[in-house]
Amino acid sequence: MPSIKKQSTLFATAIFSVFITAPAIAQTASPERVKEIAERGAHVMPFDLKQTQHIFSKTETGGVQQVLVRDPANTQQIELIRQHLTKISQAFSHGNFSGPAKIHGEAMPGLVELRAVKPGQLRVEYKELDNGAEITYTSEDQGVIASVHKWFDAQLADHGPDAIPGHPHGDMHKLHNMHDMSGMHEK
Repeated sequence: MPSIKKQSTLFATAIFSVFITAPAIAQTASPERVKEIAERGAHVMPFDLKQTQHIFSKTETGGVQQVLVRDPANTQQIELIRQHLTKISQAFSHGNFSGPAKIHGEAMPGLVELRAVKPGQLRVEYKELDNGAEITYTSEDQGVIASVHKWFDAQLADHGPDAIPGHPHGDMHKLHNMHDMSGMHEK
């Protein structure tokens, strides 16, 4: 049987590992704020929030934003998601983040920094998925990456139950790449 000191060390190591490797749990805004964001969002996003799910996955180089239908047979909502994400990915690639500002406000965490990004510091790539679409944000600049992460956290809080944190991507987690290779996830 291990000594008490060894047991304590193993326990402390296990607890530390959980805190380091577990994804952050997003804070949710007040019910009033979530309602306000949903009302503003209806004027900016053409799809129905209740029929879709936003997923924000932080990566080592930025993040992946997905909008997916809850019912894969709902082709109308899939088309609306794709139209919107195509439009905003083009705007974002030119530093235009006016859509999120209209929904979340000018003081949204990460937004000021993302608007100040110099050309080439942030790559924004759109991709269709079978059940919606995604935008991947990639940078080599740690400040830009931190801004994307703050921006994702703010969206997770503001969208309440209509947004969830995704799995870690990149070298931290290969699930996304396995879906792409299997052809199950990509269109």
